[in-house]
Amino acid sequence: MTKTRVIAALIMAPVAIAAILLLPTQWLAAAAAAVFLIGLWEWLKLADVDDTLARTALLVLNLLLMVLMVWAGDGSLVLYQIAALVGIAWWLMALLWLRFFTFGASPSSPARALKLLAGTLAIVPAWASLVLIHASGSNGHLWLLTALAVVWAADSGAYFAGRTFGRTKLAPRISPNKTWEGLGGGMVAGLAVALGFGYMAGIDNAHVLGLIITAVVTVFASVLGDLYESLIKRHAGAKDSGHIIPGHGGVLDRIDGVLAALPVFALGKEIFGF
Repeated sequence: MTKTRVIAALIMAPVAIAAILLLPTQWLAAAAAAVFLIGLWEWLKLADVDDTLARTALLVLNLLLMVLMVWAGDGSLVLYQIAALVGIAWWLMALLWLRFFTFGASPSSPARALKLLAGTLAIVPAWASLVLIHASGSNGHLWLLTALAVVWAADSGAYFAGRTFGRTKLAPRISPNKTWEGLGGGMVAGLAVALGFGYMAGIDNAHVLGLIITAVVTVFASVLGDLYESLIKRHAGAKDSGHIIPGHGGVLDRIDGVLAALPVFALGKEIFGF
């Protein structure tokens, strides 16, 4: 399984990087929408929407929302900025949800409807934030690569630091393998990559502190996204969100941290002006 996982990663990573660096924003937006909507399809299944027709209808509604944003924006990024703020507000609510593990655990719970809404509040703002970052000037593609590289590095750093030094559980009921030591390793890796890629994207010394602050919060957000997906998987009794990626599970398993991290990075970039 480890060999399969590595091979899949070696295929996916260059494709993703090439798309970010080479595609114009509108084409990248379309490609990202396809990936994120597959993740939403898996999210809806975890939220106990077993009927294919119902899931398809909800998927189409989210696609129409994305199309509406493109049409109504007419070249302006204001709607994307608003969507990023909505996403951050949702993830703050999700952080509170993690404190109450059993909330929404039952399929008959009224919180099931909130899980369905949560899919939209996670997927659409993350997609909008991706577009917002990529469209932010001549180096937008490099900044989007930086944002994603921070999440990827934090995930890998947390994995290796957790395996080597992990002792103190971070959220044992939700994700037993995550540790505070792993979080620390992920933070170090994420910050190192943020600085390296940030200089590649053209940051100047006056904005380095803003990038560091943004990267720290982005790493925390990526962990939050990962934990929330683990929560709904535990509620659903599922190990993975799907089986579409050999060795990796579903698409949602690969983008859960990205969903929470992108709105944070987009807002940080707007606030600090790098």
